[in-house]
Amino acid sequence: QVQLVESGGGLVQAGGSLRLSCAASGRTFSGYNMGWFRQAPGKEREFVAGINWSGTRTYYADFVKGRFTIPRDNAKNTVYLQMNSLKPEDTAVYYCAASNNDHYSSPRHYNYWGQGTQVTVSS
Repeated sequence: QVQLVESGGGLVQAGGSLRLSCAASGRTFSGYNMGWFRQAPGKEREFVAGINWSGTRTYYADFVKGRFTIPRDNAKNTVYLQMNSLKPEDTAVYYCAASNNDHYSSPRHYNYWGQGTQVTVSS
């Protein structure tokens, strides 16, 4: 089992930045590929970013390329989502997830999920 806890969400103005954190406990964090997803009211959960277990490969949804990054620190059992140039359409609940396979963009490939953290971007 892997337990994931997100933090760092909040209210920010358009153009601002936030850094989300996802702290893992339980099984060896460095053995898992990680992803960030988001879900806005009335919409399906969508892929935002992913990173492999060693941090050597990252993947991004087109709508966040150039604005978001997904670093991880295996020594701290934490993955981050650095969000810059935020837009009102980025408003959603953001979830981190852990996967033991090498697929990133679909929620069905992930084994463990956090409880989510709310990000609200005002215009």
